[in-house]
Amino acid sequence: MTKPTKYVYAFAEGGRDMAALLGGKGAGLAEMTRIGLPVPPGFIVTTDACKVYLATGQEPPELGVEAAQALAGLERAMGRTLGAPDDPLLVSVRSGARFSMPGMMDTILDIGLNDESVTGLAKASGQERFAWDSYRRLIQMFGHTVMGVDGDLFEQAIATHTAHDHDLGIAELAHLTEEFKDIIRRETGEDFPQEPADQLSRAIRAVFDSWNTERARVYRHREHIPDDLGTAVNVQAMVFGNLGPDSGTGVAFTRDPATGERGVYGDYLPDAQGEDVVAGVRDALPLSELRTLDPRAYVELGDHLRTLENHYRDLCDVEFTVERGKLWVLQTRVGKRTAEAAFRIAHDLREEHTITADEALVRVDGAELTRLMFPRFDVRTTDRPLAHGVPASPGAAVGAVIFDSAEAVRRAAAGEQVVLVRRETTPDDLPGMIAAQAVLTSRGGKTSHAAVVARGMGKVCVCGAEELAVDTAARRFTTPSGAVVREGDVVSVDGTAGTVHLGALPLTASDVGRALETGAATDTLTEAVLGALAHADSVRRLEVRANADTPEDAVRARALGAQGIGLCRTEHMFLGERRQLVEAMILARDDAARGRALDALLPLQRADFTAILEAMDGLPVTIRLIDPPLHEFLPDRTDLAVRLARTGHPDPHDRELLAAVERMHEQNPMLGLRGVRLGLAVPGLMAMQVRAIAEAATQRLRDGGSPRAEIMIPLVGTVEELRLARAEAELVLGEVENETGTPLQCPIGTMIELPRAALTAGRIAEAADFFSFGTNDLTQTTWGLSRDDAEASFFPLYIDKGVFSVSPFETIDREGVGRLVELGVEAGRAVNPRLETGVCGEHGGDPDSIHFFHRAGLDYVSCSPFRIPAARLEAGCAALTGTTGSSDTR
Repeated sequence: MTKPTKYVYAFAEGGRDMAALLGGKGAGLAEMTRIGLPVPPGFIVTTDACKVYLATGQEPPELGVEAAQALAGLERAMGRTLGAPDDPLLVSVRSGARFSMPGMMDTILDIGLNDESVTGLAKASGQERFAWDSYRRLIQMFGHTVMGVDGDLFEQAIATHTAHDHDLGIAELAHLTEEFKDIIRRETGEDFPQEPADQLSRAIRAVFDSWNTERARVYRHREHIPDDLGTAVNVQAMVFGNLGPDSGTGVAFTRDPATGERGVYGDYLPDAQGEDVVAGVRDALPLSELRTLDPRAYVELGDHLRTLENHYRDLCDVEFTVERGKLWVLQTRVGKRTAEAAFRIAHDLREEHTITADEALVRVDGAELTRLMFPRFDVRTTDRPLAHGVPASPGAAVGAVIFDSAEAVRRAAAGEQVVLVRRETTPDDLPGMIAAQAVLTSRGGKTSHAAVVARGMGKVCVCGAEELAVDTAARRFTTPSGAVVREGDVVSVDGTAGTVHLGALPLTASDVGRALETGAATDTLTEAVLGALAHADSVRRLEVRANADTPEDAVRARALGAQGIGLCRTEHMFLGERRQLVEAMILARDDAARGRALDALLPLQRADFTAILEAMDGLPVTIRLIDPPLHEFLPDRTDLAVRLARTGHPDPHDRELLAAVERMHEQNPMLGLRGVRLGLAVPGLMAMQVRAIAEAATQRLRDGGSPRAEIMIPLVGTVEELRLARAEAELVLGEVENETGTPLQCPIGTMIELPRAALTAGRIAEAADFFSFGTNDLTQTTWGLSRDDAEASFFPLYIDKGVFSVSPFETIDREGVGRLVELGVEAGRAVNPRLETGVCGEHGGDPDSIHFFHRAGLDYVSCSPFRIPAARLEAGCAALTGTTGSSDTR
């Protein structure tokens, strides 16, 4: 008999290993309860209940009974009844998804207050102002979140009384409460519900609904969080930080989430509720101030933070409330951190023997390493910042000042770099934060919404720049010195120093970037990065090679740890002054003319290959024979025709060139005369390139080098093409060997970039020494779309509608393109067990794709030089985490 589904769990029934069911927040509350921390009791409505609700529009029938039983247990534990008129139990209702989505879903506090119980709360607490402030907060939150009233209407009502709600007196709060009820009645046609049970059930449904709000969907797509997980709902007894000067609320981190430095960091607000800290509407005090305000609570908090960090063995983010001197812990989670903090914390925990080297490695990722390689500002002592703020998320960003999210999105879509400036951000600002290069706020600290979300996204952020008077209506901000910065003015935001500068500051290479190229650590951060990479190199199976077309790229790639070149694109060598030689080859009307053009190109190609082989001496260099659509070497047909038409005495060369362009014009050149087809169709072209490779390798051997040139035939769709191309290449290699007396070892393989090639890989392997999967073209031909056209037209729509969670050109499409890769590897090795396989599309540098390629059994990935360190790191993580992708494990 199937055990019935359980939809509600008391905190004491759960634990940290139940995050998929209880959500991250609920699992944390359950775990803290289990280890004995002072957690206000409560219960969790599971993600399973949410999934049923989202699928059917109705709560599971069992949920009402289970929730009522859980509420009764909570009332017994607290000795109070929800909404009782004399001494009411009040509860909070909070979202809690499996993966942290800070501020993206809804929270409702003070559930249980009504016209009667507000009086009882005033008497029981002895704080009439507190009671009315709590009631108006409930009506404001409930009206907006549950009943759909525009939140600005409540803010406008507050503004008629005061600039700061903290200044409102008892009579004003009572009057404001009635105004809020009137707003709800006017906007919805119904009254604010007075029945506590009704408030609770409607609040739970509202949290379920918030899973599918626009901001939540945008955040999930940005963070690659699946849409079908649903959210849990946490119902917890309220404790109050707004009961006077001996109460307060705060957020603490066990280490600095911006830098990773050891110590206790965070914000504290006396006489406030938790939402005030997160929203950043009031400027919080540094957490260290709690030591003076309430020494006992400060010491106790420190003990709890150490307990949690030791228990989770990681940076913990903790929300807490002090209620009349009593400390309560309301939430914990493994805290979001910057890239710099991620590497330092992992390194330090490893040095402290808290975690192993393997655990330290999988706690960092390639995307974070790439961010650390970005340039930073070259700030001179004479550069005076406009303002100083809290360095919430490090990095350097330059952009035009924009004061609202929609405008930031619009300008960024038009190609402009922007900086989003707000007094404080709200979840509704998420699209603008994603579009912006940096976020700047005049309020809030390291635990504000802006700081937490920016850190999670790797965005530069400076918060709490109090010197700035931000006027969003006038679209400008001013500084104490009188400087006025208007929308569109360019500023530089230094998230590491916490400063804002007028204009675009010059950039300089990052310390991490320099350390990666030199291999020398200069501080604790670079030591942490180099240590992580060294361990990744020691455990990874995948080799990491470079896509490099010049000697300069090859030298840099080797310095960054490349183990060879997986893709050298020879068509890139025919640009500039060499283009005329290619034109001459194309225009040739006989073999002699074509031969003269090829003879002129030969020494140029040979010199290129010699320099690249020297830079990669002893390492493999896979050289792809020319693979452009042929039209790329010829002028545009229309432009050339117009030029001829406007010329009274046209140049005979131009006439001849136009004739050649007309003759070779293709409706879809990306699927036309290119790759192996071009090599077979243009006599001597392939032979010239192979000769240049062979002679370059011979020259390196004579100079005492150890060249490892590999010849790759592109765009093969059938083994017959490869056999013909291979035969010609081997003939030329033999000729060079005979001419020089130097034996050569040049493996000949192919690029698998057509579905047919993947499906017939067993046959193709009969004539190939290696396969290199060209996943860029393989994605285009599998999906039947052009990357450039699709990304500019319908891709945003497809991502918004969930057709893609991420572009298949960014991360490998595992079900389609990935399956072709797997089939190609399997079939190829069945015929040739020694067949070497790799990936040379830009997917080779994508962290999630690297995990897939590891699982698929490839031998190497190849990517642009800048992405090599990240690829090395992810290849190590893939070896440790097995078949799952990086987003599944960290």
